[in-house]
Amino acid sequence: MKKLKLTTLLMLLVMATGQMYSQDADTDKEAVLTVMKTYKDALQNLTTEGTFELFTEDSKVFESGGVEGSYAHYIEHHLGPELGHFKKFEFSDYEIDAEVDLPYAFTTETYIYTIVLNPDEKGESRTIKKKGVATSILKKMDGKWKIIKTHSSSRNVK
Repeated sequence: MKKLKLTTLLMLLVMATGQMYSQDADTDKEAVLTVMKTYKDALQNLTTEGTFELFTEDSKVFESGGVEGSYAHYIEHHLGPELGHFKKFEFSDYEIDAEVDLPYAFTTETYIYTIVLNPDEKGESRTIKKKGVATSILKKMDGKWKIIKTHSSSRNVK
């Protein structure tokens, strides 16, 4: 009888712990997805405002075969100046997959992005449409998810 009670108690403990872990995992996954959505939305709004807090100071950004450095460097020397030339930056066919394995999370995003450039001195604009993929590694630090590494690449839409 004592073994049955002990076994039952252990099973209940395992089930309760499993449910708590599952709820925490769902909460963490939602938080990771929110970080990635916040970043995507900022780009679509042609701004970097509020995005620096999504990345660690020593983050690493890789884009289409290039090492861009930290997120701050990437914004200052690459993406920031580019955004000033965009009339529109839009994602479509967007899908994201996130996997949480504390203290890390791993995301894969697939999408088509369309960039409409501001008109040039002749008043002509150009549209760029590419199929892209991005993978990111996030780390939970002090209760917040931050991107520590991100890599994106693209190719022409067929």
